[in-house]
Amino acid sequence: MTDTPKLRGMANVSYWAADWTAAKAWYTELIGFEPYFQRDGYAEWRLGDYEDELGLIDSPYRPASATSGPGGVVLYWHVDDVQGMFDRLLAMGAAEHERPQDRGQGFVTATVIDPFGNIVGVMYNPHYVDVLAAQG
Repeated sequence: MTDTPKLRGMANVSYWAADWTAAKAWYTELIGFEPYFQRDGYAEWRLGDYEDELGLIDSPYRPASATSGPGGVVLYWHVDDVQGMFDRLLAMGAAEHERPQDRGQGFVTATVIDPFGNIVGVMYNPHYVDVLAAQG
């Protein structure tokens, strides 16, 4: 064991929304169930194979130095059907950012801008599938 700090896994991804109530309803519909934790201006869902945490934060709580609108790092959620999820997100009011792209060797990615200005990435990642299968 070492005392050197290390990254251990994704703990939370946070999306911001000026219309937090509408965003909470939108993400609840997308995810398929209500947040497990809520307080004024904040909601959290645990979802997916590893119970990843998605936080939705009312934009008045955004740090002063943070910019609004799409940009920066993109988190990709693994999905079994990138085109199907891309189409669903568009039907729910998201805007196309990058259409599904075959990245080779089984990797497929796409991104949308949710109705609240956040980039949402979806991806089929064969490494994700391999790790999940190895864990049983």
